[in-house]
Amino acid sequence: MKKSVLTRYRVMAYVTGVLLVLLTFGMIGKYVLDLNGAADFTRVVSIAHGWLYVVYLIFAFDLGSKAKWPVGKQLWVLLAGTIPTAAFFVERRISHELESRIAEGAPAPAKA
Repeated sequence: MKKSVLTRYRVMAYVTGVLLVLLTFGMIGKYVLDLNGAADFTRVVSIAHGWLYVVYLIFAFDLGSKAKWPVGKQLWVLLAGTIPTAAFFVERRISHELESRIAEGAPAPAKA
């Protein structure tokens, strides 16, 4: 597996995570605080997050298939983009796990 596969995933994990946190704040502003402009902000961020989440899914699936992860781990990584801040924690854990394997040139072991 190439380092570029991990890098693509990492970039999309951060982008997806930031957009989801912004969307969460937008929803709070729209429904709890009743802020002007929050509805437009939420609409724009939700559309961006939706489309970029699809790209995240593609990159995460590509990474998981090349790392030969079991289905459970693959699903957890794919769903991390739907839980606010989870993408950051999952990305960090996955990166630490795979960076050493990439540096060694060895295949990543399948962990649950």
